[in-house]
Amino acid sequence: MPTPQETVDAVRSYLRMHPEELGRAVRSALGLRFGVPLAALRWLGEQAQRAGKVEDFQIDSVPPGLRLAGNVDLMNTPIRAGAVIYVERVVFNDEELTVALRLEDVSLKLNGDSDSPIAALIKSGALDLSNPGTLVNFMPGRSPILAEANGNRVVLDMMRDPKIGKNPLVRRAVSLLTSFVTLHGVETDPKHLDIAFRALPTGLGGAVRSVRQNIVLPSMSRFLPRAR
Repeated sequence: MPTPQETVDAVRSYLRMHPEELGRAVRSALGLRFGVPLAALRWLGEQAQRAGKVEDFQIDSVPPGLRLAGNVDLMNTPIRAGAVIYVERVVFNDEELTVALRLEDVSLKLNGDSDSPIAALIKSGALDLSNPGTLVNFMPGRSPILAEANGNRVVLDMMRDPKIGKNPLVRRAVSLLTSFVTLHGVETDPKHLDIAFRALPTGLGGAVRSVRQNIVLPSMSRFLPRAR
């Protein structure tokens, strides 16, 4: 992983070469949007390559999605993997932290010799890459955040992670934060990944209720006598 100083130096260098990004950042902030230059994502990919996690990493904009590709080791099988990823739906509130993804143009190609079961499946053509969600659904060791996987769609819900969903402090923090501002959507243009937010998704009344439920009432309960 890059050091903080390396990250700062990279940002400074990029802004010197692209001063127009400052104006875009201001305009985006006024519209509750945060734009990440694709150059920044490519730089992060380079850091992953340095760490040996992926090789020949590529990322390109396919508005409103992203095309990702790279050489990885999948269960001791060297492959070239690629896909176009679209974020179809985002729901962040006190009950769920859901991101629904649609996967298109998925490809898996052997990038070397291997006699692993994965290699055998790729060679035989038995993998139906037009329905990657269905493949994910039947893979062993599924992550708890995988809420749904079918066809070419994969739905992730971070609230299903016990460290989040079953932690009262984290859930109160999520409930409080998402009552004021919540993630609304993710899409791309030719040069940026834009993350859109929505302020007061349940209105001012909802934010006030969240403050009362997650801050005021828990604080007051500390001063109430406990039943014996």
